[in-house]
Amino acid sequence: MCNKAMIAVVDNDESVRMALDSLLRSSGYTVRTYGGAREFLFSDGPRMTSCLISDIQMPEMDGIRMYEKLASLGIHIPVIFITGNPDSQRLPAAFALAPVAFLPKPFSTEKLLCCIEQALEQHH
Repeated sequence: MCNKAMIAVVDNDESVRMALDSLLRSSGYTVRTYGGAREFLFSDGPRMTSCLISDIQMPEMDGIRMYEKLASLGIHIPVIFITGNPDSQRLPAAFALAPVAFLPKPFSTEKLLCCIEQALEQHH
């Protein structure tokens, strides 16, 4: 595991952010959480993130649109999408880097941690 890797969690549900923050920190990762896509995009997060975990369905801007915006800015971060709606797994053509995974909520911590390791390998 790469402890210096920064994992960004973008989810409008505070309980999900807190749970993922706790899980990832206890697994040795550096974590930053964001309450929405715009909060992440207008921070230094995109330049510092090694792996992005994002909800798909969020108010204002969904996770897919956020990822398309990052790609349009030339920022390609491995992403793990989490969703309460498995039907929202559309893949836009703009993805320069395909998502590592779509994980329907609830998902196992083992599956998430495995996907993070896969994302970090892809990032380096």
